[in-house]
Amino acid sequence: MPSTTMPMLETYPKSINLDRAKLAAAIDALNDCAQACTACADACLSEDMVADLTKCVRTNLDCADICTTTARVVSRHTGYDANISRTLLEACATACKACGDECARHADKHEHCRVCADACRACERACRDLLATIS
Repeated sequence: MPSTTMPMLETYPKSINLDRAKLAAAIDALNDCAQACTACADACLSEDMVADLTKCVRTNLDCADICTTTARVVSRHTGYDANISRTLLEACATACKACGDECARHADKHEHCRVCADACRACERACRDLLATIS
C-alpha cells in the first residue's frame, strides 16, 4: 500500500515552508522507524536472553515515542514554528542514532535488531536531510 503522506501534503491549502519531498520522506521514515522500534522492543521481550536486552528495549521504546511525536508535529503546518520542528528533528536524529547503535550491537544474534537498526539509520538520515532545509 503506497504512503498517503505526499498526497496529504499536496492537499494542504496554503504554502509549506519546507521541501515537500524531503518532508514526506522524513514523515514516512519517522513512522517506519516508530513501528520497527516498537516491534523490536516486543521481539526483544520474547527472547530467552531478555535480561541482556534491557537497554535495547528501553532505547527502542524511547526512539519509537520520539519518532511518533516528531512525525505528528512535522505533519502540522498551520502556525508552523521552525524552532520546534528543528528541535524535535535534532532530538529524533539523536534518538535514532542511539537506538541504531544499540540494535546493531545485537544484530548478529537477532534479526529483528538488524531490521530495526536499518530503520533507525534511515530515519536519522531523513531527519538530517530535512533539518538541512529548515532556515
